[in-house]
Amino acid sequence: MFEDKEEKAREEIIDYALKLSRAGLNVNSSGNLSVRFDSPESKGFLITPTGLPYDETEPEDLVRILFTDNGCYKAVGSRQPSSEWNLHAFLYQARPDINAVVHTHSPYATMLSCLDEAIPPFHYMVAAAGGDTIPCAPYATFGSVALAEGCRDTLGKDRLGCLLSHHGSVAGGRNLKQAYAVALEIESLARMWMNLKQIGGCPLIDKEEMARVKEQFKTYGQQEKGHEEG
Repeated sequence: MFEDKEEKAREEIIDYALKLSRAGLNVNSSGNLSVRFDSPESKGFLITPTGLPYDETEPEDLVRILFTDNGCYKAVGSRQPSSEWNLHAFLYQARPDINAVVHTHSPYATMLSCLDEAIPPFHYMVAAAGGDTIPCAPYATFGSVALAEGCRDTLGKDRLGCLLSHHGSVAGGRNLKQAYAVALEIESLARMWMNLKQIGGCPLIDKEEMARVKEQFKTYGQQEKGHEEG
């Protein structure tokens, strides 16, 4: 029942954490990921612990963060949550459409974030992150409320991904599968844009076309109604 659902969610988080490592998006214990998870008694999310390599993480090591009635948070578990738990909490509370969050220190996205630059609309796949650019949130100390607020405000109401200045990237989605896909896409686009910058850049796609692409992405890849993936 509920316990089985929670165990499945914990195992899925670890599976995707290992995928992030295998894809080269995170090294050792860098980065973090979470899934919105509400119990019958409270709302909150499950998140990876701080300082523990993914290949050493067990389902019981994940930490539950509960939203309390007074607007505070409560951590439940034998481990300390990721230092970026505030970032995840702020996104879940601001964006009911986001059910999973992936934060990475992937090489090219991080390099571009150190330039304090957005990824511009040089390729239509930029719209996969929910906008006509992939913006860069302002710098703030890792783990701080200021960083969480900056990320939340940069994503706004409909973006699914952004860079974090001098830090890395953040991706959200309706589930871990989508959040992971957005994180991969951000890294791929950052790599291409960094290479293009070395030869002077390229012409950009205009806002009107990016708006059309964004609209098409709302139905792209979906199966027939009644046969959609969970």
